[in-house]
Amino acid sequence: MLGALSSLVRPGRDLRVDFVRGLALWFIFIDHTPGNLLGKLTLRNVALMDATEVFVLLAGYASGLAYGRLLEREGWAPAAARVAGRVGTLYVAHIFLFVVFTAQVGYSAALLDHAAYLDELALDPFGQEPYRAMLEALLLRYQPHFLDILPLYIAVLAMFALALPLVARPLLLLGLSLGLYLIARGLDLAPPGWGDAEWFFNPLAWQLLFAIGVVLARADPAWLARRLPWNRWVAALAVLALVAVAVLLNLVWHGPARGWEPPAALAAWLAGVDKTGLHPARLATVLLAAWLVAHLLPAQAGFLSGRLAALFVLMGQQSLPVFCSGIFLSFLGRLAIEVSAGLPMQVAVNLAGLAALVAVGAVSAWYGGEGSRRRKPPAPGLPAQPGAVTG
Repeated sequence: MLGALSSLVRPGRDLRVDFVRGLALWFIFIDHTPGNLLGKLTLRNVALMDATEVFVLLAGYASGLAYGRLLEREGWAPAAARVAGRVGTLYVAHIFLFVVFTAQVGYSAALLDHAAYLDELALDPFGQEPYRAMLEALLLRYQPHFLDILPLYIAVLAMFALALPLVARPLLLLGLSLGLYLIARGLDLAPPGWGDAEWFFNPLAWQLLFAIGVVLARADPAWLARRLPWNRWVAALAVLALVAVAVLLNLVWHGPARGWEPPAALAAWLAGVDKTGLHPARLATVLLAAWLVAHLLPAQAGFLSGRLAALFVLMGQQSLPVFCSGIFLSFLGRLAIEVSAGLPMQVAVNLAGLAALVAVGAVSAWYGGEGSRRRKPPAPGLPAQPGAVTG
């Protein structure tokens, strides 16, 4: 079985990117399942970052590789058109996800007489003003909980289409991106939401992380090795800093229940490390973690080609259908854990969820492979589907 899955993995890629992205998608499923004990071990509980930062950084990296090559070969207009097509695909996927998830949660709330589901997931406006809510969802101004990641990606990818000519001038691209980030944070500038609501992920700030991923993808490896070399003492300090942050986070969050009151200043600072505007501490954490992983996990690491790693590599290579399926599955997992939160159910939910996500990835990979054999082969040097995974 695992051997058959390995055969569906697309070769000729940096499998580290796909493997880490697959892990991030599984973490998103876990974090979106309330009551899941495994959630205590995911990134959001041990670092000033979570799977979203990983996802956006790697989305920028994948986009830089795929569309950067297309830009070099065919110019801005064809490359921008392909990016626009990808934006359209993501938009359709988001609206489909919105409709099905709303139906899933609404039906469950009515069947189980548990209206709190609607309130917790910010779906109650849909029950009060369904036509207006649908319109606002189409405009991306209404984003219920768990349905705010794809709008972020749609927005940053649309901005990337306009910024494609700057891919060849990375310093200018980073400078403009950083400037927009500082303006967005300094002036509290963000796209408008519906009523008093705001975008949970402000794309005007998060575009910086995406742009960094693009630049890293297009940079010469030798140049990167010179500018960001490995240093074991720096790495040791980085690991110590990450461990210290994990300890502090858990002391602040769980210390009072154990009789330890954290300093008020520390608690106040951590409360201000916002996710909406991609706080600099969150940005620094994900970049530091990326540096460590890039050096500690070689591109040719043997286990990446193994059967167990293939589960996550396959998920990472088929991230859009896997992500959408994970949203549905996480709510089903919640319903199951509410029936029984014991260890057997916890194990069953997590194993069944992982198996289902891998199955979605396998079916998507198989279908894509079948389709590619019916299409004309791509020109030499170009990927078959630029950005087909996450941009």
